Amino acid sequence: MRRGLVLAAAGVGAVFVSGSLLLATSGEAPQAAQAVRETPVQGDPLTPEEIARAGEIATAVNHLKGGRAELLYVERDDDKDAEQARQAEAYIYDYASDTLIVRTVDLGRSKVIEETKGRGVQPPPSRREELRAAELLLADPKLGRGVRQSFRKAAGRELASPSDLALRGLIYSPERGSCAEHRCLRLFVRLPNGTFLDTSRIVIDLSAQRVHILEW
Repeated sequence: MRRGLVLAAAGVGAVFVSGSLLLATSGEAPQAAQAVRETPVQGDPLTPEEIARAGEIATAVNHLKGGRAELLYVERDDDKDAEQARQAEAYIYDYASDTLIVRTVDLGRSKVIEETKGRGVQPPPSRREELRAAELLLADPKLGRGVRQSFRKAAGRELASPSDLALRGLIYSPERGSCAEHRCLRLFVRLPNGTFLDTSRIVIDLSAQRVHILEW
């Protein structure tokens, strides 16, 4: 793929686009170059606007049980058969059936053109899932109290919301037990002073919306 090449000279700008040379004044050249860069083609990363639009299109399709579904993330569809189409893949997790749904969105036609489903597939957690896991942890009477006390000691102030915590979630998928089928996270929590909470035995079950304590 060839990208626009911008040549600058004193008072005059030039934009070279696919074999054509366009002259512009110094004030016009940046806008012309920006227009070239803002027209994505196949192979370019998805723009923030495309990611947001693909998510909206993918989640507008119904048939999700109980309304407990979460858009995890959106990425570019690298299907080589798509020719010049701009396509995205939206990853959605349905907690009611513990099913991963992948919907391919044609951004040019603004529609879902393919859908696949699978159980037992656990992609990395999204930021919203990490925050939801922290909410469930804080809602636990004993564990939540301990987190707030540790935060107060480390930060010198009260914990206002889960977003005050530095969170990292990892999928927990054992061979047996409820988390063998449910979407469960091990949550690592860093406090403002750089220390980590001891959450080694804590598992957050997002499907059941429960907190489990592992037995060693």
